[in-house]
Amino acid sequence: MLAELAPIDAPQLRRALRECGKPLSPFVEGVRQSTFEELERTLLALGTEYEGSDAERRRSIRALVITARDHARLAARRPESATLRNEMALWMNTWLENPGAFPLWVSLRKRTG
Repeated sequence: MLAELAPIDAPQLRRALRECGKPLSPFVEGVRQSTFEELERTLLALGTEYEGSDAERRRSIRALVITARDHARLAARRPESATLRNEMALWMNTWLENPGAFPLWVSLRKRTG
């Protein structure tokens, strides 16, 4: 799709596809950071896809989460969003460390947070 719609980039295409309102695969939808509920939902979906993927697809999924985490870190530089975005970055770091353990970790984190 990117080649056909050039010069649109991946984030612009992902945004446009999200806005269409149709269900998307976890990889196409990406990591949503508008709320913790959306962050949890999309990281869990990506974890499921990650577990059933080959090495190349896993690298692509990890790169997607790394990019999202980096965006959260950049947003955390603004004092008004630092606490929220640092917590979201922590969730993504935890996912990156062990996607299979993330569902249990997030469940425990929500109870203590």
